[in-house]
Amino acid sequence: MSRQPRDAVIGRLVLDDRVANGRVVIEDGWIAAVESDDAPAADGPLLAPGFVDVHVHGWGGHDAMGDRAALGGMARRLLRHGVTSFLPTAVTAPLDALVAFAGRVRAWLPDAPADGAEPLGFDLEGPFLAPARRGAHDPAHLLVPADVPRSTLEPLLDGLRLLTIAPELPGAPDLIGWFREHGVAVAIGHSAATFGEARAGYAAGASSTTHLFNAMTGIDHRAPGVALAALLDDEAYVELIADGLHVDAAVWPLITRLKPPDRLLLVSDAIALAGMGDGRGWIGGLEVEVVGGRVTLLGTTTLAGSVIALDIAVRNLVAAGVSLPAAVAAASRNPLALLGVTDRGRIAAGQRADLVELDAELRVGRVMRAGTWFAGEAG
Repeated sequence: MSRQPRDAVIGRLVLDDRVANGRVVIEDGWIAAVESDDAPAADGPLLAPGFVDVHVHGWGGHDAMGDRAALGGMARRLLRHGVTSFLPTAVTAPLDALVAFAGRVRAWLPDAPADGAEPLGFDLEGPFLAPARRGAHDPAHLLVPADVPRSTLEPLLDGLRLLTIAPELPGAPDLIGWFREHGVAVAIGHSAATFGEARAGYAAGASSTTHLFNAMTGIDHRAPGVALAALLDDEAYVELIADGLHVDAAVWPLITRLKPPDRLLLVSDAIALAGMGDGRGWIGGLEVEVVGGRVTLLGTTTLAGSVIALDIAVRNLVAAGVSLPAAVAAASRNPLALLGVTDRGRIAAGQRADLVELDAELRVGRVMRAGTWFAGEAG
């Protein structure tokens, strides 16, 4: 096979700890060299590592729990927003439906479109959630860990990268440990746990937190819960949906001051209606409505995901005062670190050439996946 010619991209490079003028040399889809200097980075487009969304249910009219065409359509729309890798995420459903979802994703992985975000496996948000904190999940399909034989869960394991469990449920600590032994990252979420129960969940092997502050006990001074346990555990990752609706922007500094910068994850939690304007649709058998960018279960005030992508989340976080390198890390190398993926997520020699070109307002111009440029779709 003949080698592809080298290509060079010049701009303001968003590196681990700074933004610097530089040049990125690309060869065969990989970064061959990075040349940067310490001069003030003032000219040219910003170049950031490709974004990685580990919690996304759909985009552009395409549902992650749909067929191969839906998965492909979702991947293509996400790429246009700078997302070069992702985990299609299922909501709570009957166990046989989740097994079928896992099978569809696994069968699709080898044929995932080269002009879309690359799937790294899949995420299951449920069914081991607390009924009282279920949010937009169908209570009819929630399960208690102690009641589910491990043999019925084994068909889910291949390709499963992330799973949400409420740690206070009977049998939850054992199930968290079982999934960790099988290489699956576990997030605590949709939980009514006390502070102690949440800490026990992290001690059992949970390493992340599903959409911090949402569908969980909080930081009440007499009844602390999951949110406080997550914020005080320096090893625990926390997901933030940075749309200003799920967590008010006034609270974001609390998160960024308490969490080590490498433990913050930006996620979209986007649904299939994202990018489609106001309207109605379905998620996990429940009808939802989008009005003015806010997604709720129809006829309620219960939030049911978002309609943003990670480019908007990065822009919002920077507007709130977070440095651009830290915001980009939360959308790229931090989620990859959670999954144990090390071949992408940084602008450095030896990394895969997944890049996002941003303008001065942090809007997506172009997106590079494995050395090939695609037009962006600024959000």
